[in-house]
Amino acid sequence: MDKKDMQKLVETLNKKGFNAKYFSNAAEAKAAVLDMIGPGETVGIGGSMTIYDMKLHEELKAKGNQVFWHWLVEPGERNDARSKAANADVYLSSTNAMTLEGELVNIDGTGNRVSSMFFGPKKVIIVCGENKIAKDYDAAIDRIKNTACPANARRLKLSTPCAVTGKCNECSSKERMCNVTVKIQYPTTGRDINILLVGESLGY
Repeated sequence: MDKKDMQKLVETLNKKGFNAKYFSNAAEAKAAVLDMIGPGETVGIGGSMTIYDMKLHEELKAKGNQVFWHWLVEPGERNDARSKAANADVYLSSTNAMTLEGELVNIDGTGNRVSSMFFGPKKVIIVCGENKIAKDYDAAIDRIKNTACPANARRLKLSTPCAVTGKCNECSSKERMCNVTVKIQYPTTGRDINILLVGESLGY
């Protein structure tokens, strides 16, 4: 997707009430995220390879921010970390897909990530690489189920069919990740949802 098309998507998102900006690379987006979060603000993070690869959690902790992320704690402490993340001042995540109509489409296994994107923290920051932009809702779902989910299942060493076949089998596995699907069309009441579109491939 070229820069012109990305800028058009930014305009669409802003018309809908999101606070959207385009950045040519992850380094620029990272600097913007760090600038948007005050030194005394608590930060919750949803499961995201984009955020992890950008090492934003490390930079935030170095700045003195208290960071709540279930990826950073022992298994027995993960639910507590999820709850604290959902009540943080700022919630930081990516999105599984973004349509050209400015819809954020996400599928979750536990639901903590998607729920915190539209309820709880007043300020939400979403970093989205160009690889996650899809033509429409159906294309977004296809991208999530046949690109993102298999990659995540392999990373987590889950025993799901998609981890083996590389595509969705609409399984009923106990380790199924596709338990809740959410489409955010407009910012929810009282939420300051910031979307940083990046002209690089980020995450799954």
